[in-house]
Amino acid sequence: MRRVLLALALLALVGCGRGDSGSRQLIQNKGSDTIVNVAQAWAEAYKTVNPQVAVAITGGGTGTGISALINGTVDIANASRRMLDSEMAQARANGVEPVEFIVGYDGLAVYVHRENPLDSLTLAQLAEIYGDGGAVESWSQLGVSVPGAQDDHIVLVSRQNNSGTYAYFKEAVLGKAREYRLGSLDMHGSKDVVDLVARTPGAIGYSGLAYATAEVKILAIARAEGLPAVRPTVETARDESYPIARPLFMYSAGQPTGAVKAYLDWILSDAGQRIILDKGYAPVRRLD
Repeated sequence: MRRVLLALALLALVGCGRGDSGSRQLIQNKGSDTIVNVAQAWAEAYKTVNPQVAVAITGGGTGTGISALINGTVDIANASRRMLDSEMAQARANGVEPVEFIVGYDGLAVYVHRENPLDSLTLAQLAEIYGDGGAVESWSQLGVSVPGAQDDHIVLVSRQNNSGTYAYFKEAVLGKAREYRLGSLDMHGSKDVVDLVARTPGAIGYSGLAYATAEVKILAIARAEGLPAVRPTVETARDESYPIARPLFMYSAGQPTGAVKAYLDWILSDAGQRIILDKGYAPVRRLD
């Protein structure tokens, strides 16, 4: 009996091992809430491409995914911003060499309530709304009266500071030297931002284009006063005519091989890129 139990235990250990030819391989993929929906769609579709590979998807934000990559607990980190030099250094100190893949493009949309009459903003106006010491605190300062906005006040909706979206918006709109204004409502996820704006008449928020609903309005953004205001679309995100367009990233722990390489190759193939297009993001290239 003792020998039988030992044999069963050994078989269980072999069955759980990642990378064995007869077992199902598991790819751990974690990070950005901006692309968690498309990451889940990729993982689901890949079951039919290679049933021997399972992809486990977890959100939590870009910072969470990158931390997991640095600590060696994931195969792929999803990010809506580039890894920082300090993060690269931490990873290398842990024996991890991150390899970057651009898997699509996003227009970081600026959302207001659907009843808001405002149609567009400049980057400078956005900075005065969101930036520390900014001059714009009420809708009347922007020349509009918003039905239901309490005391004409602009309600700032933002993301938590471990979010790649938070970091990218700060860089693209506020600049490296300026901080966010205090008092914003900081949401855990991209969908949470849009949901809060939809039910708050005086709110403004930023989130991925793919999270747009009929309950909110997307503003056109101009690079400067006097220049045309551009709405975020798949096309304007890809050609970067939209001022707050950004690449979306996946980082592998080292040069990918085996199942991880095959999965990333498939994501960048026409089949994988059609999925990101269907989810409202721009693919890395034009598709036939």
